Amino acid sequence: MRTLDFSPLYRSVVGFDRVADLLQTAASDAATGYPPYNIERTDENAYRVEIAVAGFRPEELNIEVKENLLTVQGRKAANDEPRRYLHRGLAERNFDRRFQLADYVVVTEAALADGLLSISLRRELPESLKPRRIEISTGQSTLIEGEQAA
Repeated sequence: MRTLDFSPLYRSVVGFDRVADLLQTAASDAATGYPPYNIERTDENAYRVEIAVAGFRPEELNIEVKENLLTVQGRKAANDEPRRYLHRGLAERNFDRRFQLADYVVVTEAALADGLLSISLRRELPESLKPRRIEISTGQSTLIEGEQAA
């Protein structure tokens, strides 16, 4: 298995350690492919994460957001019933899937249907960060209709 070494990045930049940490996390998460997922952009400020969780019930799934980190956990209840599989292709193992969220991205909804867990996300910028139009004054006084210039 190949691993990436980000230590040269830490030695050559100052103040970008969060970016290096994100790269390190992304590189380590890429090694585990279970469960498979999609990330879709549904609008300019809206996203959807779909995770394949076939065989999991809603009470076996946990979704948590803490400090811009979305964590989805699946904990399968122990099944004491002995079974003899001829082929076992459905993985019913526990999982932790993490997604680093950008600032101001919030989870708006989560739904489970047809074995897919869909998590809707939206970027909600505060009013102070939204672009606003600034009027340009020309330095000339404005005439009110019906008045004459002095």
